[in-house]
Amino acid sequence: MTTIELKGMTWDHPRGYEPLAACSVLWKQRTGVDIRWDRRSLQDFEAFPVDQLARQYDLIVIDHPHVGQVTREGCLLPFDEARLGSIARGSVGRSFPSYHWQGRQWALPIDAATQVLAWRPDRLEAAPSDWTQVLELARAGRVALPLRPPHSLMCLYTLCAQLGAPGRVEGPELFDVEIASEVCERLRQLIGLIDPKCLSQDPIAVFEDMARRDSRIDCVPLIYGYVNYAWQDFRPVRLGFADIPAFDGNGPRGSALGGTGIAVSARSAHAEAAFDFAVWVADAEAQRGPFAATGGQPGHSAAWEDDAVNRSAGDFYRATRETLEGAWVRPRHDGYMNFQQAASLKLNAALRSDLPARAIVDILNTLFRESLSR
Repeated sequence: MTTIELKGMTWDHPRGYEPLAACSVLWKQRTGVDIRWDRRSLQDFEAFPVDQLARQYDLIVIDHPHVGQVTREGCLLPFDEARLGSIARGSVGRSFPSYHWQGRQWALPIDAATQVLAWRPDRLEAAPSDWTQVLELARAGRVALPLRPPHSLMCLYTLCAQLGAPGRVEGPELFDVEIASEVCERLRQLIGLIDPKCLSQDPIAVFEDMARRDSRIDCVPLIYGYVNYAWQDFRPVRLGFADIPAFDGNGPRGSALGGTGIAVSARSAHAEAAFDFAVWVADAEAQRGPFAATGGQPGHSAAWEDDAVNRSAGDFYRATRETLEGAWVRPRHDGYMNFQQAASLKLNAALRSDLPARAIVDILNTLFRESLSR
């Protein structure tokens, strides 16, 4: 009997690679199907064309804003939704529907994430609960914020939505001018209080800095959660996580949804074998068990509600669940990914200049209209 061999592509962090590698070992023992995983950087994961990966891999871990582009390119195969009831019901927040586009399901959530708050429990009595407390810490030099594109744009998304003006994903204007202008000014204020290197740091870089014993960072108010840093002994300092802080009295709603989904290449010679693994690894058994135990951040509520999973992660899941349940799904149309990169670069440059906030928002809205027309 010939062994089926599949190739998969994921992203290069213990959270992105190790659970899939561990689950693939178990899957081979169960089915005989051998899956080998390659890795790409977080930056490539956020921007590299899925179509090119689909020419080389059977299974691809993607970000939900890619679905409009991959649907047009025809590089992925849709899932049979008759098999997905348990996964759909177990979705944390809008993770499952974020991969649904034009009536088909293009990926299954295996990892759920959104912008949350990270803090140092060894230094602070409690997680900062509002932006007044965050700014006090920032003035003391104890705050960081990952702002490397596209994360500056994610912060703008989150704060606008938290103030009751989420981005209009169908356009034509993505941002409410008044609210987004106010948020740009707030971000500019915060950037003036933190280390300028944050402008070139993604969440992993900030976490690595924050988890050093001699780090000056006590709080990161908006950062995509990474459960690994909540584990004992993963890094020198164990970090705490919480819901995003209240902003002008508004609670933890509107955080820009992240996470990852597993998809099947339209060019796979073993599509059914790839689908079988994808469905298994996204469902409750694997998510609550080997996926969570080996470094993953599951997308299924069975794991988020599990006592043992929470205990090993310092209650990471329960502490951030409200924020994730209220998260906002980014635009997903064909053309959005180019907008995301261009808008992030424009935003970073503008926030370091004296350009009026309204002019910044006008630039971003113009770029968004152009992305819709493409």
